[in-house]
Amino acid sequence: METRPAAWVWLIPLRDLDGDGRAIQLGALAAMSLLPGQERFVGDPLRMALAGLAEESRHPFVVEANGDPVGMLTLQRTAARLAGWPDDHSAWLLRGFLIDRRHQGSGLGTRAATAAVEAARRLTARHSTGESGVVLSVNEENPAALAAYRRAGFVDAGRYLGGSSGPQRTMFHSFVGTL
Repeated sequence: METRPAAWVWLIPLRDLDGDGRAIQLGALAAMSLLPGQERFVGDPLRMALAGLAEESRHPFVVEANGDPVGMLTLQRTAARLAGWPDDHSAWLLRGFLIDRRHQGSGLGTRAATAAVEAARRLTARHSTGESGVVLSVNEENPAALAAYRRAGFVDAGRYLGGSSGPQRTMFHSFVGTL
């Protein structure tokens, strides 16, 4: 399947959908797959979405491009230490981020990471929770993800050895300078 370049990326918040809309999006997530070896960096998309819906601190999103679901991500409050950040409350944790194998390599990861920062900024403003940005951890053996996050404006904040799949890089994107 050839992927045409996306003119835009949209994050669909699963919590905001009615039952039918949510079922459609969850079905799309269930059909997504990863390239061989990527499963060690990220989990099953459907399972991650359901876990996100079950926990109040998580906000799961479907990544859409050109009108089609192409990935997913979750923003989580009070969990930044899971990415090697010094505290849980000053940053949103970006976790469970993936782009379906059929849509990788076309810049969607960078666009979705940028959109995730904006979504987190809006959530912080709406709920007056005080986070200053978004943090994530990415495996050092995942150069494509490291490059995508850098292109999206994330800055390397150091090495983190707490990940279950080997050494990680903690990366942070401040809300300062975002619209």
